[in-house]
Amino acid sequence: MFQAADSHTLGADIRALRKARGLTLADLADQLGRSVGWLSQVERDMSDPGVDDLRDLAKALDISVSSLFASGPAAVEDAGVVVRSGSRRPIGNRENGLMEELLSPDLTDDFEVVHSTFAPGARLASPAQRPTQEVGYIVSGTLRVWIGQRSYVVNQGDSFRIRGEEYSWENPSETTPCVAIWVIAPPVY
Repeated sequence: MFQAADSHTLGADIRALRKARGLTLADLADQLGRSVGWLSQVERDMSDPGVDDLRDLAKALDISVSSLFASGPAAVEDAGVVVRSGSRRPIGNRENGLMEELLSPDLTDDFEVVHSTFAPGARLASPAQRPTQEVGYIVSGTLRVWIGQRSYVVNQGDSFRIRGEEYSWENPSETTPCVAIWVIAPPVY
């Protein structure tokens, strides 16, 4: 069973994701079929959204429902500052053989840091493009990335940048996962 992220973080994350997508309170409330007042209360942690509300929020913000949940509780002294390895929040949808975890304590900063593990042979099904600036650093393994019209093979210790261009990726290895750290601005998960 998932445990909801602490209510302060949940509301702040929803607000940060809404703003990163250029949506007003009225825009998002309209998509959800809810009032601006209700959404404002959720973002200010004055109201707790139900499970169906979280599903609707995730769909409207184009994130997985699991992005709105914490993997494990944070110790009081760690909250908002330290993310322990056993308490990382799973993000993304795990399709295409990609497992992602949020390394940032929440989504309220101007950027997010993500730990990504690409399974052997994993490949993005179709190119993606988002209004972000991203830097990827390969911790281990190999990743082939297409950025715009160019293809690159990046190995352990290499890094690369994507500035809003169309991109795609694949792990060309049939036996070795690729582990990467991504810094993404603004937050998208």
